[in-house]
Amino acid sequence: MNNRMNIDDHGMSGPMWMPSEPPTLANVLAWHPQPYALFPLLCALLAVLYALGLIRLRQRGIRWPIGRTASWIVGVGLILWVTATGIEGYGMAVFSVHMFQHMILTMLAPVFLLMGAPVTMLLRTLPAGKGRRAAPRRALVWLLHSPIAKVGSHPAFTLALFVFSLYGIYFTPIFDSLMSSVWGHYFMLLHFIATGIIFFGPVLMIDPWPGTKSYIFRIMLMLSSLPFHAFFAIAVMMSPAPIVHFFATPPPSWNIDVMDDQLWAGGLTWVFGDAPTLVVMLALAILWMRSDDRLARRSDRQAERDGDAELNAYNAYLQRLAEHEAAWSRAHGRSAGNG
Repeated sequence: MNNRMNIDDHGMSGPMWMPSEPPTLANVLAWHPQPYALFPLLCALLAVLYALGLIRLRQRGIRWPIGRTASWIVGVGLILWVTATGIEGYGMAVFSVHMFQHMILTMLAPVFLLMGAPVTMLLRTLPAGKGRRAAPRRALVWLLHSPIAKVGSHPAFTLALFVFSLYGIYFTPIFDSLMSSVWGHYFMLLHFIATGIIFFGPVLMIDPWPGTKSYIFRIMLMLSSLPFHAFFAIAVMMSPAPIVHFFATPPPSWNIDVMDDQLWAGGLTWVFGDAPTLVVMLALAILWMRSDDRLARRSDRQAERDGDAELNAYNAYLQRLAEHEAAWSRAHGRSAGNG
């Protein structure tokens, strides 16, 4: 009850934050008012900026794949869905709803946002050159090649951050501390989104992220997160007591069994460890095949331009190698005969 009282003191509960009605499907999916409307404003900003980028690209005559636009819309829509509806409100009282929100913000929305290639769009729309107008683009290029970006995209950092967002938040007092205020709660949700972007960015490599381009290594990095996710889900489901105090006392009139709800929360975590991974693996496979196709087409165009000079040079190298070997054999054959 102390946690609930602290939340009341900070203005997070009541009609403007936590719903008073029991959670039903209709209530969970309904629009839910919230203080400051941070995430609706953020989603509106992301949608408007992307639309302006599309207009700029069209003015420059640059074609932009419709799949990227659709992915961006889905990513922004997922964030809005889980932060501006009853999912956000009931996520303040029910662990399973909160964990569903967490998984969407970390495992699904970032993947779709990254597939929208926002950094590539910025590089193609921002003015280039050496003048003042080109300063934002130069700053972006510098950031992409900076030590900060290299460290932030290193597998050791991205995997550690991913693991911390599970074990470090829920198995320590950090969760209860963040949930004790509006802005602590908002910070945690933003952390979930950032964690997903930082982890999946170097894996998908849609934008020019620092790091290896090897598809095999990126697939291995993706698979390396599965055991941590699975063990966390098992720990949540097998815990004999609530793992966070914040959800230990839901409103009595809702008739929620805390341990059953925690079991659901662990199950949702397990599912979201596997399903998005399959989506990302499929995306990587498609990107790999497209990369091979582009490389083959590039080689064919080069061969047409230079009369297949590369192949001719390689054949000439093999011919010289064969002649050298034959000459060496003849020379040693005569030496043996003379002997």
